[in-house]
Amino acid sequence: MKIGFIGTGNMGTALIKGLINSKYVPSNSICAFDISKDKLMKLKEELGINIGNSNKEIAKECDVIILAIKPNVYNDILLEIKDDIDENKIIIIIAPGITIESVKNILRRGKVVRTIPNTPALIGEGVTAISYPENISSNDKEIVEKIFRSCGEVVEVKENLIDAAMAISSCSPAFVYMFIESLADAGVSLGLPRDVSYKLASKAVSGSGSMVLETGMHPGYLKDMVTSPGGTTIQGVRTLERLGLRSALFEAVISSYEKVKGN
Repeated sequence: MKIGFIGTGNMGTALIKGLINSKYVPSNSICAFDISKDKLMKLKEELGINIGNSNKEIAKECDVIILAIKPNVYNDILLEIKDDIDENKIIIIIAPGITIESVKNILRRGKVVRTIPNTPALIGEGVTAISYPENISSNDKEIVEKIFRSCGEVVEVKENLIDAAMAISSCSPAFVYMFIESLADAGVSLGLPRDVSYKLASKAVSGSGSMVLETGMHPGYLKDMVTSPGGTTIQGVRTLERLGLRSALFEAVISSYEKVKGN
């Protein structure tokens, strides 16, 4: 099986590295094309992948085509490669707002899968929401999921919900980084060295997320475990409630969702 990448930005590169590290396919079964020749040569030298000469070559020679490109160039590239797509090829979308139907309307052939990965895939800790067309086989599903499991976890969602998944998983790393930065700045204001403050804040966030996933406990219950009556933490919680942390995060997710929907 040959896996082709059209586009080798951050997400495309993360997936290529994940695939090689997971040993799902050998590096010589991966081929990529990008308008940046320097980027392609660096990937070839570093990872041993093959380089295509054009988008059309990737589409023609590969069994799975991953479109790791910006939404604004999708139509142009789909029109470019449509004559090289047959019914057996799997085409994977990686872009907000690009629907399975819109891609099918241009290509007319192939099995189109929609995905929303997030940037922690760069370190193998990502999560990808995946939506499948109705007629896809279990074998094709397994291929797609193995590709994205090389960079983290996968969650299957109906396509009418994938933009909601995007607003949480794809946008929220930025919100979390702001949260970490704010915690660290507060630590610095209290006299902590910045590197120590960043480490304390970052590990608290990553560890708390792991607690939710590994224990299966409700986040509210875990919060209650560290808020002793009359203690320091509950005073901080009181301040966050007064200043509207929950509401701010709620509205941030909704506004991200509305943006991709064009509202």
